[in-house]
Formats: sequence, C-alpha cells, structure tokens
Amino acid sequence: MSLRSGIDTHTARLAQLAPGGFFFAMHIRFALPLLHHQTYPQGWTDRYTEEAYALRDPIIAWGFSRIGTARWSEIDIPDPFNILGQAREFGMAYGFAVSCGPMKSRTIASASRSDREFQDAEITEFAELIQQLHDITEPPKSLTDAQIEALRCIAEGDRHAAAAARLNISESALKARLSAARSSLLARTTTEAIQRARDYRLL
Repeated sequence: MSLRSGIDTHTARLAQLAPGGFFFAMHIRFALPLLHHQTYPQGWTDRYTEEAYALRDPIIAWGFSRIGTARWSEIDIPDPFNILGQAREFGMAYGFAVSCGPMKSRTIASASRSDREFQDAEITEFAELIQQLHDITEPPKSLTDAQIEALRCIAEGDRHAAAAARLNISESALKARLSAARSSLLARTTTEAIQRARDYRLL
C-alpha cells in the first residue's frame, strides 16, 4: 500500500467514526502542519477561518498542553469566545480531542457528532488511527543531495529546462527528483515542497 492510499484509507475510517465531522493537523511545526484535513460543516469552517478561531480554540490549546484524549465536555480550558457553543449551531454538540507526538512535531485531531457522547471504544479507535497517521507521515529528517539541488534550482527561479541544464541532467531526471522530493514532503506541488523543505530546515 502506498503512503497516499494508506492516508486515504485511514481518513475514510475516521469519517465513519465522526458523523458530525472531524479534523486533523499532523506534525505541527513552526505553527504549520505537514498535513491537515477536515470535514466539519462548511458554514462552521467559514466562520472559524474568518474569525481566526484557531488562535483561540480551547481544543487546540488543550492539544498543545496535553497528550492523550478528552471529550470536549471534559476540557476545562477557558473558552471566552464560546467557540464550542457556536459549534453546536452546526450540529457539533458532542466531541473529543486527540493529541500525540512531541511538542516540536505535535499532531492534534478532533471529532464531533450531534446526537450523543462518543463511546470509549470509538474514541480509542479514532485515537489509534490518528497515532498511525502520525507515524506514517513523519516528516523526513533529510532529503537527498540530488533532491535538494533540484528544489533549490526551482526555488531560485529556474524553469525545468534551465534547472536540468544547470545540473547537467535530463529534464526527465530533474522531474523525477522533484517528484521524489514532493513525495517525501507530502507536498502536492513543487512550490509547496520548497516551502516545507524550508520550514523543516532541509533547504
């Protein structure tokens, strides 16, 4: 199974466990996650983004201060903006949070539903899936010299043909190096790969 298909399989099961939607942010470093995904109602997502609630969310604050799981109803971190109360307007009445990984590469996730508290077994399975995703998406500690050279050329403004000529390789070889770098960094585009390589001090 490829890394991408493994991520997709885990994500599909998470969606089954969280009928009211869920989110995860994998390997948060320098305030940015390596990989993130969310399925909360669009109206809530729009409000959350517009109001910059990520900076004030008690769930996120809990995730950076604890490791493990907790139902939203058990989290006692102040919520002066009533973020959890507002979420109920969108059917997100019950939920829980998951946090794992070291502070320098923390993963935080959360799930919701409208009808009842999550059962312990459901929370356990969700948390195990998040831990597995955390493990399989561990950011690379380094890239190959060839991948770094290829990314650096593009970062400095070279087009593929010029970068290949500069490195004295074929254009197809350059594209292969860029593709490998994107795969290692879980990036969808070369631009995203360059930014992540910089964020992780690899470039």
